[in-house]
Amino acid sequence: MTLKRLPVAALACVTAATSTPPVAAQPRRAYDGAPSADACAELGFRIRSPDEGYTTRRPRPSIAYAPSPPPPPTMAPQVPPLPVPPVQPRSGAAPPPTGGLQEMVVSAQRYQPSPTQPRDTERYPGATANPIRQVATDPVSTFSVDVDTAAYSNVRRFLNDGVRPPTDAVRVEELVNYFDYGYARPQSRATPFSSYVALAPSPWSAERQILHVGIQGFDLPKGEQPPLNLVFLIDTSGSMSSPDRLPLAQKSLSLLVDQLRPQDRVAMVAYAGSAGAVLGPTDGRQKLKMRCALGALHAGGSTAGGQGLALAYALAKENFDPKAVNRVILVTDGDFNVGVADPAKLKDFVSEKRKDGVYLSVYGFGRGNYNDTMMQALAQNGNGTAAYVDGLQEARKLFRTDFTKSLFPIADDVKVQIEFNPAQVSEYRLIGYETRMLNREDFNNDQVDAGEVGAGASVTALYEITPAGATPSADPLRYGRRAPPPAPGGELAFLKIRYKLPGEGRSRLIERPVTRADATPTLQAAPEPTRWAVAVAGFGQKLKHDPRVSDAFGWNDVIALAQGARGADPFGERAEFVQLVRAAADARSVGEAP
Repeated sequence: MTLKRLPVAALACVTAATSTPPVAAQPRRAYDGAPSADACAELGFRIRSPDEGYTTRRPRPSIAYAPSPPPPPTMAPQVPPLPVPPVQPRSGAAPPPTGGLQEMVVSAQRYQPSPTQPRDTERYPGATANPIRQVATDPVSTFSVDVDTAAYSNVRRFLNDGVRPPTDAVRVEELVNYFDYGYARPQSRATPFSSYVALAPSPWSAERQILHVGIQGFDLPKGEQPPLNLVFLIDTSGSMSSPDRLPLAQKSLSLLVDQLRPQDRVAMVAYAGSAGAVLGPTDGRQKLKMRCALGALHAGGSTAGGQGLALAYALAKENFDPKAVNRVILVTDGDFNVGVADPAKLKDFVSEKRKDGVYLSVYGFGRGNYNDTMMQALAQNGNGTAAYVDGLQEARKLFRTDFTKSLFPIADDVKVQIEFNPAQVSEYRLIGYETRMLNREDFNNDQVDAGEVGAGASVTALYEITPAGATPSADPLRYGRRAPPPAPGGELAFLKIRYKLPGEGRSRLIERPVTRADATPTLQAAPEPTRWAVAVAGFGQKLKHDPRVSDAFGWNDVIALAQGARGADPFGERAEFVQLVRAAADARSVGEAP
């Protein structure tokens, strides 16, 4: 019996041929290569020529999956793909749960979408900058790690357009973590992290110092990388029609397809007014088939994002492999406007799904109506990364250079806690991580979710501290207990890293002290990674108009600091950063007339 693909409703996203010749009769070129109209037609997909544009087109009522060649001998037997949407249970299967997201998915399927209305409002999660804290009364800082980079490429997009980004769009930790710092790598997967610590004078605040904390993850050898079970969830709504959205997303995912191995699998779901499966689970040898499925997509309709998520998770779960990385890859501008569109409800949904071992990574596209608030809510609660793709160069970085960092997890629920010694430090503030802060007691609670770290990825955090004896930000308490006097030598702070190995429910702990041996007398004498991180942090804080950064520390100071710490820079990313600082100095503010 031929397995039928789910029809994509009135404003769906793909057209294809209704019959497919047996794979055995096709030449070898049908498994890989550049998609062409003839090759894709043989595989059951109709790709559109460039002059057809990206207007809405009604699909045929039903389309058969192109048959797959037999799997390689080393692969596990192929699990049949999901034959029907999760809201229409298979014969003999238990009915889906009522209420919540599933109920809203049904409503979204009945919804008749109206023409998409243009939008010109971008949404960013507001966050108050971390305050300066007194060590005598609040000596412990705890946060969840963040390896996302969305804010950096989004800031770059604004600056390349000649304007400074909105302050809420600037997450300093994501700017800092965009770069590779060359930390020493751990030698064993059993202890997947090594730590780096350095202390140097602050360039923007007299008498204060910058504590640089780096964490480097273990890089899995290629032979130890588990298979991938991926579901591409692709937004094909009308808001994705411009060249920097769906067309760029198609090129980006094609780069990811290039990296796939025979043991990897990909399925695809597209959503607009409603959602449907575009490609059944397909092994990594059939790259041409995947490219044809991507090339057959076009934009039109409203955005039933919640329905698309439900279907993608169901497809990932249907083909779940406990020995594989099971992940949904969402590409969208975040503009969900049909069915479930409330970030809180979607956050709860993806939080539940991560318990099943299916993670979610989010890649943002477009401008004008980009919903960063939605993207952050989904990625942070789906145990995945959030990135923003502002061009093909960024896509190459994400899906080629940093491929393993975003797709192969080495640790879950990674938390950092630092306790400052009141005899050595009187005040501290964590630069960035405002949306990642945790309570002190959350550090030891294995039920509290935290960030995921991928193979070879690093995490960087910076604290600005006031040494004991220096002029504090706040007056000492008149009636409170005074901090102990400065003591020579000894520990300044104590660093703890808590994490879980993938699939484990119990956390493990790494600890180390921070001492005067980690300090340098001048910033110029600090190691190159520290000088670069401080330059990027200074840049981000100036974009946010942070009042803790002195006006005397100007754009030229950022440039000078960065120029002295560029190092080898094999991909030119640090040179590009220097140009962005220059652009920021000349740019106008958002809303300001050119």
